[in-house]
Amino acid sequence: MNRAWGKKQKVILIIPDSYLAVIKNSIGSNLFRSLYAKVNGKRTDITANGELSCAFYVSSILLLFKFIKEGHATVDSTVKDLKQSGWKKIKKPKIGSIIVWGKIDFGNNDFHKHIGFFIGNNKAVSNISELGYPDEHHFTFDGKRKIELILWNPKLK
Repeated sequence: MNRAWGKKQKVILIIPDSYLAVIKNSIGSNLFRSLYAKVNGKRTDITANGELSCAFYVSSILLLFKFIKEGHATVDSTVKDLKQSGWKKIKKPKIGSIIVWGKIDFGNNDFHKHIGFFIGNNKAVSNISELGYPDEHHFTFDGKRKIELILWNPKLK
């Protein structure tokens, strides 16, 4: 195999394939476990050691492929950026689409939405709170979570 990229070769990145590969290759990664901010003047891991990393995880990958304008720490701000960046609501997930699940109670009335990627065959990849890293799972969490929104970018065709 010739690895001299750029030397008289025309190389064109295949965005949909690369995007899906990065999502699948992120499974088990601790890369998105911590995101620090000052909260009331105090340095804080606002993702709680991976427990609340879903938006950071998804927005980081989307930003890598320039599918959104910036990284995010919340599902709502990620969804807002997705919509402003041309992502469209669809009824059934397509490979590469974004799934937003409705709020669930983490205890003490601490409700959170969840966000992840649909990868096909009824599977999704999202950051799993109990694990603190992205993992593959059924796209409805085996019927335990209601899908609130599915977003698709036409560039993924």
